[in-house]
Amino acid sequence: QVQLVESGGGLVQAGKSLTLSCAVSGNRKGEINTMAWHRQAPGKERELVAALTSGGGTNYADSVKGRSTISADNAKNTLWLQMNRLTPEDTGVYFCNVKVRIVHNVEGAFSIRDYWGQGTQVTVSS
Repeated sequence: QVQLVESGGGLVQAGKSLTLSCAVSGNRKGEINTMAWHRQAPGKERELVAALTSGGGTNYADSVKGRSTISADNAKNTLWLQMNRLTPEDTGVYFCNVKVRIVHNVEGAFSIRDYWGQGTQVTVSS
């Protein structure tokens, strides 16, 4: 079982920067495939903010592209999201998400297990 604990949220003024952290612990039983940050604004569905693939590639939502950076340490024990030039539209609960690829047999059959943190609140004031 993998545990994810987010931190770094809070109240911040528009235009400022914020770095979120996600501590990854527990028995992975496989390799981490993708690490990502999602957010859920009040009254809206959860959306992908940024993702980091196993090969080191990154994907960003258009709304944060160019002002955000997702990164992780080599051991994938910590995931970060740095966001600059924050706007009130960045307000929401930010969730850490990790997908673990678990191989079941020598033929390579595998499954993907999805883990989520409890979230950290980010509020951007205008």
